[in-house]
Amino acid sequence: MISFKRKALLSLVVGFLFSALALYFTLKNIPLADLFTYLQRINYFWIIPSMFAALLSYAVRIWRWQIIMFPVKRAGFMSAFHPLAIGFMLNCILPGRIGEIARPAIYYKRENVDFFKVVGTVAIERVIDALCLLVFFIFILATITIDNSLDVTFAGYHLSPELLRKLFMITLGVSIALTVIIILISFSRTRRLINKIILKLPDTLFFMNSHVRETMRVRVFSSVAHYVEHLSVGFNVLKSPGYLVLCLAQSIVLWWLLGLSVWLLAIGCPGIHITILQAFAVEIIICFAIMLPSVPGYWGLWEAAGVFGLMLFGIPANAAAGMILTYHFFHLFPIIAIGLVSAMIIGIDINQATH
Repeated sequence: MISFKRKALLSLVVGFLFSALALYFTLKNIPLADLFTYLQRINYFWIIPSMFAALLSYAVRIWRWQIIMFPVKRAGFMSAFHPLAIGFMLNCILPGRIGEIARPAIYYKRENVDFFKVVGTVAIERVIDALCLLVFFIFILATITIDNSLDVTFAGYHLSPELLRKLFMITLGVSIALTVIIILISFSRTRRLINKIILKLPDTLFFMNSHVRETMRVRVFSSVAHYVEHLSVGFNVLKSPGYLVLCLAQSIVLWWLLGLSVWLLAIGCPGIHITILQAFAVEIIICFAIMLPSVPGYWGLWEAAGVFGLMLFGIPANAAAGMILTYHFFHLFPIIAIGLVSAMIIGIDINQATH
């Protein structure tokens, strides 16, 4: 079996190669001297309100997770803040999106709540985000005129509106599948049926003797059924229409805040003239792109998607690259700093959080 460290190294190497190619193909036609000249012309005052809008979106995200956590445990703001801040920080500095699992693990250790119950709340949060992004993308396609002839090449791919639509359909299919699974596990009748099927699975291993099958049923499949039961508790927010509507409203607010963050920075960037709706579209395109493997912090892939998004609206490549590099740095730096401080406050080092 491949060790955890070897898996992490493999993920880092693959992500690094992908992001390096993305960054190369994004910037290969942009003279670096012109790029550095552009960075010197940015009015960095606008970074302050841009960062404030981005950080405010994370505050809304924490509030939303508190709502989703209600069926598991009534979490105070700081109790939810520390695991979420450390989780996002780990996503920025370590490969494999380790922060998604580190968050429930840290909460489980600090609050003595079943790990799989908390995992269920994170899964619900991610499904809500995906569904919101899909709805926003439909809205963007319906309200913004995009030149279908535009074709931007990076990392061997031809990015075009048609490719974005294909990515949308793939994401839609995965989201529907995950939603169906969550709904089936959430309700007791279908969950009992799923667990019954799980416990019957050893009987299909007819080539094994009865003792081995029974041992597997007790040690493996019973544990899986137990985890399904605990996981379902994290999905209980779906049974409360009021809480579910509130979570959806919070999701809309936090994504629009991120779009606002892009738009505010654009005000201070020479040659960038976009509406807030177009800025929101750029943010959505970046979010779709960073679902792909990349180095920690999504360097390269983020830039490629951001430049492509801005070029959809007629922004020159050098100006687009300068703005997106600036946006990326000042978007991730506060998250890393806050996460590190949070880890120090609650006494968790990076190595411990990773394990």
